[in-house]
Amino acid sequence: MKDGGGEQRIALAAVAGAHGIKGEVRLKLFSDSAESLSRHKTLFVGGEKRRLIAARDGGKAAIARFEGISDRSAAEALRGSLVEIDRDALPPLEDGEYYHADLIGLPAIDAGGKPVGTVAAVENYGAGDLLEIETAEGKRSLIPFRDGIADLKDGKIILDPDFLA
Repeated sequence: MKDGGGEQRIALAAVAGAHGIKGEVRLKLFSDSAESLSRHKTLFVGGEKRRLIAARDGGKAAIARFEGISDRSAAEALRGSLVEIDRDALPPLEDGEYYHADLIGLPAIDAGGKPVGTVAAVENYGAGDLLEIETAEGKRSLIPFRDGIADLKDGKIILDPDFLA
């Protein structure tokens, strides 16, 4: 059943492919662990609402089973699908915390208030979050999301333009 609501969804993972022959899927996690998926009983897989039966860590990925997916071909058909949750189903944030999805689209300005670009993406390769800033000219640069380099204030990213490549 597709959900036609206008709810904002947050991607927690993407289906990388089938795992075994009983309908399990390998997931590329965007969250910290399979445990973070397990907090949610209902997720959206490829836009369709599905009940999560089980999720576990599987090396560099996670392994999950969803209701209604019972064989390898059904699991393989989900390859490339996003595993999402409604934004309002996520736990509330403490001061200084943020969800990556909330940063995307924010304007980036320098300390003087001059527009520099927009946050196009947030990446994390293990050493901390990086903001991908797209300038008005379409040029993209990754900069560390660190105090003094890029700060979140009043719905804007205030950054040091010297870090733009």
